[in-house]
Amino acid sequence: MIEVRGLAKTFRVAVKEPGLKGSLKALVRRRSVARHAVLPTTFRVEEGEIVGLVGPNGAGKTTLVKMLAGIVHPSAGDASVLGYRPWERKDAFRRQIALLMGQKAQLWWDLPASDGFALLRDIYGVPRALHAARLDELSSLLEVGGLLDTPVRRLSLGERMKMELVAALLHGPKVVFLDEPTIGLDLSAQRAVREFLLRYRERHRPAMVLTSHYMEDIERLCSRLLLLREGQLIYDGPLARVAEQAGDLKVVRAHLKPEGVPAPEALRALLAPLGEVLEGGPAQVAVRVPRTRVAEVASRLLQVLPVADLAIEAEEIGTLIERLLARRQEGAAP
Repeated sequence: MIEVRGLAKTFRVAVKEPGLKGSLKALVRRRSVARHAVLPTTFRVEEGEIVGLVGPNGAGKTTLVKMLAGIVHPSAGDASVLGYRPWERKDAFRRQIALLMGQKAQLWWDLPASDGFALLRDIYGVPRALHAARLDELSSLLEVGGLLDTPVRRLSLGERMKMELVAALLHGPKVVFLDEPTIGLDLSAQRAVREFLLRYRERHRPAMVLTSHYMEDIERLCSRLLLLREGQLIYDGPLARVAEQAGDLKVVRAHLKPEGVPAPEALRALLAPLGEVLEGGPAQVAVRVPRTRVAEVASRLLQVLPVADLAIEAEEIGTLIERLLARRQEGAAP
């Protein structure tokens, strides 16, 4: 479905010297430097796969997605999406992909969503009967059937994003690019979008590439991760392997009984030798420790504190990804 071979993008960025002299020089001769947004990158995405594209701001995620969608022309390398070079922008290619960007809208603010859907039907040349069937399916899955004739400006942010999803998928794309689809949504709307994407994938089996800063999106939707740092692909593999490579720490958390808790200074003195203290209050303590010391630290907490409940927690996937990024940046083996 998607095959990327050494794809890279370099921009020329203007550099202005400080002060009035620098401003005057820039008027006559502007100096620029090369900025490598995406370094040579190679990977594949198969039918029915949802791949999470993750990295810090400026890592090159959106630039990579735009190259695969045909919006940005690469500086080097090649890519095949459904057998097409995306930047050639052939109509047959564009009819089979969808790009949804959480910060950009394609529906008209003052018109009902149904009018926008009708226009998209004609743009993509979708037969009326097929369009009606798809619209019924998508609006039912997203529970927005009663809002189709409401002007977009009168919808909540979550409702508008659901309508944008319908608009992106009405023509039945085989490849879907999702750039921050849940940004700005409340927890309920985020959950609804995630559940919809999972059900849609099960029914239609498109290849999906998802970028998100919400780690719950990645954990819930993606079994495979592409991790970018400063334009370089530093990890391509199962999400579960991230925990194996970076998840060598656990959090031992104890809820304490109100009676018998040591004074704050004494409590800190008890916890300090055990590991990295994350919480040390009278009601709850939490210590981050190596996996190999979990049993020892748990036993020690039970001996010295009035423990009401004890839990051993894995770290959040976002923390593990940050640690993996830091290790790669330092040149350490994963």
